[in-house]
Amino acid sequence: MMITTRGAHETESVGAALGQFLREGDLVALGGDLGAGKTTFVKGVARALGVRHPVTSPTFTIVQEYDGPVPIAHVDIYRLQRVQELHDLGLEEMLDDRVVLVEWGDVVAPLLPPERVDVQLTIGDEPDTRTIDIVALGPDWTERRDALHDALAAVRSA
Repeated sequence: MMITTRGAHETESVGAALGQFLREGDLVALGGDLGAGKTTFVKGVARALGVRHPVTSPTFTIVQEYDGPVPIAHVDIYRLQRVQELHDLGLEEMLDDRVVLVEWGDVVAPLLPPERVDVQLTIGDEPDTRTIDIVALGPDWTERRDALHDALAAVRSA
């Protein structure tokens, strides 16, 4: 589903709409140019999952972890130099007991589990607009896909 947002608050609201359907073991691969709103989107996901701490970009730390009713690992692979570093992070192990959100996940999509949500954020032509394309992949999303679609449609019409 594709949604256009106007401002960071709306981008965060789209993240929150997705977040209410995420559960431990889910992976979200985020793509988009620098400044497209990936971390802002993650803030909404974190809020929906009950995280009460401020969410910041993990660009320099590579991984930020947040505790909540559903724990989150927020990973930024922008600075990784080799594919092996992705494995060294323990990404597969992170999926055992938390939601994992990977910024720049589109760059390594073939290495990620096929069961995931792909989110592509694109900077719009008008000031402070973003186009967000969300695609839920895999059979585990079959049951949740329609409800997610409805939640995203509600955000779009709000």
